[in-house]
Amino acid sequence: MTSFRPSATWEVLQLRARLLRAVRAFFDTRGFVEVETPVLSADVVVDRHLDPLRTVLPHDPRRPDIGRELWLQTSPEFHMKRLLAAGAGKIYQVARVFRAGERGPRHNPEFTLVEWYEPAVDYAAGMATLSDLADELLGRGPAERISYAGAFARHVGIDPHTATSAMLVQRAKQLGVTAPESLAPDDRDGWLELLLGECVEPHLGVGRPAILYDYPASQAALAQVRSGPPPVAERFELYVEGIELANGYHELLDPAELRQRNRANNRLRASDSKSALPEESRLLEAMDAGLPTATGTALGFDRLVMLAAGARTIDEVLAFPIDRA
Repeated sequence: MTSFRPSATWEVLQLRARLLRAVRAFFDTRGFVEVETPVLSADVVVDRHLDPLRTVLPHDPRRPDIGRELWLQTSPEFHMKRLLAAGAGKIYQVARVFRAGERGPRHNPEFTLVEWYEPAVDYAAGMATLSDLADELLGRGPAERISYAGAFARHVGIDPHTATSAMLVQRAKQLGVTAPESLAPDDRDGWLELLLGECVEPHLGVGRPAILYDYPASQAALAQVRSGPPPVAERFELYVEGIELANGYHELLDPAELRQRNRANNRLRASDSKSALPEESRLLEAMDAGLPTATGTALGFDRLVMLAAGARTIDEVLAFPIDRA
């Protein structure tokens, strides 16, 4: 039997360790402080597409199904922002995070995120830090920046900020893009994501890293929306060889807006036959108290190791993926 063996070679695991040391050196030399925050929490990001793992902390170990409901975190975001609200400066974390329903060549339910926050730093400076880190780790040069609208104009031939759902459906048909049966004709963001994945992403970061920025306002997640025309989410993502590596925000500061987005996301989860997630959180308490202006970014470390190692699947850079855990 060989199921006890790691799926990554020892050489790749050594490369992973070297890259992890390089991550810490990058942030340490720039004055960031490494922090650790809970993996288990009563709070969780409310997102239509992110599904956290639920667990129970039993009051009595003899009755393991009865106790406090907790969530394995999909990101250390909430806790790190609470640190910012309490007065922390530049911080970073190498975090183990968990997402249900994610398994494939680039996905494992348990994976490593490198996440960092820079208070009093604007949108452009946040993208610059991400570009510098990617260059330090992969040595492929500074990232070019291309707007979401510019990428769609180049590869889809449509304006993603003004196109209607019907126009997106028609364009997908013209381009020969096959949509899943579950994608409703009026799901505008769903069609944008389909066209992004099929027609745009394969071209991003080929030969040189690319940062895609200024996403549709409807896809803001926890980013600020800049007034238009058109209004856009101050959100950016890093791509290398068509692979998404990182997601960053000029962070939302308005707690009322976050409460509204949480409600809207739970309505969308209900339409997808998913359970609602807790809408109130200690992050909202922190935002009520005052969250400083900041830019935050999360980088998928396992995918970065894949690129550095020339690996085709995430299993090749993990010691023990979920099938061998």
